[in-house]
Amino acid sequence: MHGETSTVRVLHAQRGSMPEELALQDFIARCEPYFGWGGCIIDQPYQVRLPDGMIRCYMAGDRVAGFGHQYIKALIPPPPEGPDSPEAQPGPRITHGPDAPQFQALRIKMETEWVPQMMEVLDIERASLPIIWDADFLYGPRTASGEDSYVLCEINVSSCFAIPEQAPAAIARLAFDRCVSAIKPPG
Repeated sequence: MHGETSTVRVLHAQRGSMPEELALQDFIARCEPYFGWGGCIIDQPYQVRLPDGMIRCYMAGDRVAGFGHQYIKALIPPPPEGPDSPEAQPGPRITHGPDAPQFQALRIKMETEWVPQMMEVLDIERASLPIIWDADFLYGPRTASGEDSYVLCEINVSSCFAIPEQAPAAIARLAFDRCVSAIKPPG
């Protein structure tokens, strides 16, 4: 259907939300406050593998300091037991060190491709990267050879805790190195 009679099926990411069918014009009106301050809505395609969870990649500068994996329930229709049932609640975030075998493909992409590309595009030098930050990824479609692909969900700089137990050592080393570099005379 097109025009004013079009309907959309929406599910708010807020805990306890239920799927709704809305007229497209009502959905647009509901979203109007998000545009009032000059903002925008990012059209991120739905990821079929959302039930496989989200991977948080904890970074210390340009190096992976650890991973978190959590089965999320936002944007997945609630189970028959309802949105407030135990089955609808997100699972715990399981943390792993940077050498966790199941995340090595993601680590390699972060350290050798994506972070260097981000630094280039944003004109950020290595020493200017935050000491601790993270990037959240959803699983994208599997490649033809069956390997995982990843879809960037968000980047966090000011809210990066709780962190894997291996991360504080990497963060402390980076902070120490930056302090030493700042006081070391040139040449």
